[in-house]
Amino acid sequence: MNNAVKVPVVFLWHMHQPDYRDCVTGEYYFPWTYLHAIKDYTDMAAHLEAHPTCKAVFNFVPILLEQIDDYAVQLQAYFDAGESLSDPLLGLLTSATRPEPGSDKFRDLLNKCTRANRERIIERFAPFRQLVHLFETWQQDDELPCYFNQQFLTDLAVWYHLGWMGETIRRTDARVKRLQEQGTGYSQAQCEELLHVIHQAMAGIIPRYKKLAEGGQIELITSPHAHPILPLLLEIKSTKDAMPDAHLPASSHYPGGLERAKWHLQHGVNVFKEHFGFAPKGCWASEGALSDETLKLLAGAGFEWTATGDSVLFNSLNKQGNESAKELIENDTALRHREFKIEASPTGVYFRDDGLSDKIGFEYANWHADDAVADFVHHLENIVDAAPDTDNCVISIIMDGENAWEYYPENAYYFLDALYRTLADHPTLTTSTYSEFSKRNHPAVALQSLCAGSWVYGTFSTWIGDTDKNKAWDILCQAKIDYDEVVEAGTLTSANHETAKLQLSLCEGSDWFWWFGDYNPSESVKDFDYLYRQHVSNLYELIDVPKPAKLMNPISQGTGAPANGGVMRQGHQG
Repeated sequence: MNNAVKVPVVFLWHMHQPDYRDCVTGEYYFPWTYLHAIKDYTDMAAHLEAHPTCKAVFNFVPILLEQIDDYAVQLQAYFDAGESLSDPLLGLLTSATRPEPGSDKFRDLLNKCTRANRERIIERFAPFRQLVHLFETWQQDDELPCYFNQQFLTDLAVWYHLGWMGETIRRTDARVKRLQEQGTGYSQAQCEELLHVIHQAMAGIIPRYKKLAEGGQIELITSPHAHPILPLLLEIKSTKDAMPDAHLPASSHYPGGLERAKWHLQHGVNVFKEHFGFAPKGCWASEGALSDETLKLLAGAGFEWTATGDSVLFNSLNKQGNESAKELIENDTALRHREFKIEASPTGVYFRDDGLSDKIGFEYANWHADDAVADFVHHLENIVDAAPDTDNCVISIIMDGENAWEYYPENAYYFLDALYRTLADHPTLTTSTYSEFSKRNHPAVALQSLCAGSWVYGTFSTWIGDTDKNKAWDILCQAKIDYDEVVEAGTLTSANHETAKLQLSLCEGSDWFWWFGDYNPSESVKDFDYLYRQHVSNLYELIDVPKPAKLMNPISQGTGAPANGGVMRQGHQG
């Protein structure tokens, strides 16, 4: 290799949560946005701040930015004027009225305060472990009387939030340390103290990432507004590009999909600019879902680059017209670590190294941090050694930037610290961003067309083709038809139309379809099934059309036990 030029390694950390709010009432159904914010978004920023010579790309989905901002605003309003919080779990740290002990709602709150990684969070802290054990013992014996009172719920709620706290906060904040040392018997004043910690963390997330971007250390990018699978909005039949035998929904076309895809892109950019003050150069199209038509839209929206999984590349090499690229890559496998250009679009495309990305997501959590980093860097070095043209090489590590860490000891504190520290001093590797890489005008590998697919297996099987997923698509397609009829009739006021349009975007999100299917765990399927049907029901309420009776019944049940609870997938189908 040319020793004068270090080979860039780009880490693209994807930050995403769907909108857990009820668009009509404003209430949060589930707490995952603020819990991941205080645990993961804070830690991921802190690791870059601790290693100022390292670089990375962070993708923030627009509806995540909106929720982070909403929590920060609500917490400020609570401290300034005593206004109530719309998240019932976070509200346990306030003086708000609670359900009576022994009631179903009280028991539901107790149960929600146990939803954390058993090994890495609950078992780590003796008081938390003991509280959860007491509650679970009672649940297993219907004849035991319920002696749990408000103090028990307070202690459990405090430990739930302490357990989910970011490791970098836990190690530096004296208030958190004092609360952990006390163990139980927390007062209302101490709950408020913990709430102040959470508020400061939430309010600081967007400014911290903005400062890192302004300093050139990170590149911030975005996705379509509510994270829809753009190729499926554009053409449901694109599913068959990678899965010719796939069973499609009865509704084989999404009405007005092109305009909806454009709306998600434009509105997403607007939300991003509102929070960060500039337009993003890159776009992680939801789930790395790409097609030729999607690439045209990305170019039209002004995006200079995008990325997806390497299974999409391998599937595309078998398409007619890509024979010369296939021959080149078969003769030099390192060529897949390059920028690609597809004939239909000037937008550059980078392909994720699925094997290396999945090692972080699924394998290294049970390794000693130093051993994991050494193994990872060794694989990177092998790629460099095998590449005859390292001047144009870029290695893409693209993965979930939040869900993986709860499976590591101490929220991957030691792993991420060792990873950045090692790469900061490496003689032949350097961390970079895609926009920085593209400034050097590297020649791109040409493809005539893409095989439509996502980073998961190179297909859309995670979102369509399954019986339950197809049911959900039929419900969505009918809701869009009903929405279009009302809009065309002109019976909605301008304000109601705008609210309904935003509600429609939530229904179009990818997350609901991800969770439908028996291979997923029942508790998560139940949650997302409920939320999807609630979002669609709210759309019907906003357009003043009776909702279909089928929305009263669950779409999917779920009986599986996938790796890491199903919150992540591996790039290659095992």
